[in-house]
Amino acid sequence: MRSPERQHDDLAAPALSTATSGSRYRALAAMIFAVSMTLIDQTIVSIAAPQIQADLGLSAVGLQWTVNAYILAMAALFACGGRLSDTMGHRRMVVSGVVLFAVASAMCGLTPRVPEVTQAWIVTFRVLQGAGGAVMYPAALAIVVSAFPLRERGQALALFFAVAGVFTVLGTVLGGLLAEWTWRAIFWINVPVAVIAVALTLRSHVTTEHRPARLDYRGLVLIAAGIALSVFGFQQSAIWGWANPATGLSVATGVVLLVTFVAVERRTSSPLIRVDIFRTRAFLVDSTILALSMMVFVPLFLFASQYAQVCLGRSAADSWIILVYFFVGLSIAALAGGRMLDRAGVKETVVLGCVMAGAGLGLWAGEVTELDLDSQRWFIVLTGAGMGLVLGPVTTDAVNHASEMSYGEVVGITQTVRNFAGSLGLAILGTILLSINTSRLTASLMTAGMPAAQAERRARSIAHLGAGPTLGAPAPVPAFIRLDFASAMESVFFVMAAIMALAALVGMVGLPAGGDPRPRRRWWAPGSSRRSGR
Repeated sequence: MRSPERQHDDLAAPALSTATSGSRYRALAAMIFAVSMTLIDQTIVSIAAPQIQADLGLSAVGLQWTVNAYILAMAALFACGGRLSDTMGHRRMVVSGVVLFAVASAMCGLTPRVPEVTQAWIVTFRVLQGAGGAVMYPAALAIVVSAFPLRERGQALALFFAVAGVFTVLGTVLGGLLAEWTWRAIFWINVPVAVIAVALTLRSHVTTEHRPARLDYRGLVLIAAGIALSVFGFQQSAIWGWANPATGLSVATGVVLLVTFVAVERRTSSPLIRVDIFRTRAFLVDSTILALSMMVFVPLFLFASQYAQVCLGRSAADSWIILVYFFVGLSIAALAGGRMLDRAGVKETVVLGCVMAGAGLGLWAGEVTELDLDSQRWFIVLTGAGMGLVLGPVTTDAVNHASEMSYGEVVGITQTVRNFAGSLGLAILGTILLSINTSRLTASLMTAGMPAAQAERRARSIAHLGAGPTLGAPAPVPAFIRLDFASAMESVFFVMAAIMALAALVGMVGLPAGGDPRPRRRWWAPGSSRRSGR
């Protein structure tokens, strides 16, 4: 006989499941517009990064924080966003998140050129952008799932991610074009998109089940502070150095807070994250592969854009072509990845994708110092295709192993993993890039006859500026700066290839072979309290 909780789960069908076809697709369109803003901003800012740096006078680390603050805020707050969507209502959280995102975007575009406040201003409002995305994203996906009956849900989600992916590519192209006019427009463009998203959300009359519950503020503070401090330590190591006690103290404190978070959540009756889900082997392995992949995926956008503009001498309007090659490979493979997952199973699909991405990065690394995009084109496509076979299937498999949780909750967990890993990857790989670039520049300046101490100071200055102020000047970036930056990029791409090789190894050892005989995930109604028995 079923337990009362299970009976309630079966009866608590989301209200939109019986909605008309028109209402469902209005809800789907609304959520695509809402989520597309968060996806576009992960690439569009990277495209305009050199222009932002040159116009505002940001250091290389300041530029990394402009990109990283957004991802870091999403990582720290996604779990909270998932919990809020389940307890306060999905439509309310979508509208609130979209409005916050749009206001923060407008303020980013209004960043003043005042040295004392410029960097703090743009980083602060990038954090608020991330907070808006973290509130919006889990609720938006929950609405899409709730809007469609089970037999139509797979098609709806495929359409959701496909169209959102197209928006990402269009955003990348548009970002390059807008940046040629003014980089500020890449933030202002979010405002009309937000207006459309809110209008469609209200018109679709979306309603889903939710249950008020106490928010775990203690857990929220612990996870947000732990993520922020651990990433901050890695990010600042490029400035402070590892010999500075503050670097190690920041990282260690962050790790201690995250460990404390896990211990506290296990004893909390209504936790922010049910950490016991990581005791499920398949979910843990999927999450590990997802984290390793995102450590590569997120930094790749910023580094590829910088490479195109600094090393290849392309304008922002032209630099998007690298990311378009990448997304072409990713989109084609992502469509095939779902079919492969159902037919061959997660292990075969994900391991193949990791191997392809690692091979693509390794081959791409071997060509970056040639400063010829034509020789790199197919390796970029191969890298994107590999990622397309990994990210969708491994996320789907992870969610399938968390069927005891409400949709907002499990999306919050997987997105926390994705964004924390991406933010950490950007901090670590950005530090490696800066360190190697400084070393290469020092050697080049000494070869040209500059004294060692002066060469090191000059190299550090150039590397921290990232050649940004040179962009837009009448004279091109000096050849030695282009080559040294490309050489540093080569090393970073090899590190990325090694990370994907490690992800492939984790998949080979930890994932089950063949198809999963269990039925695919049942999207339980928000508020379900049934605990895992696995």
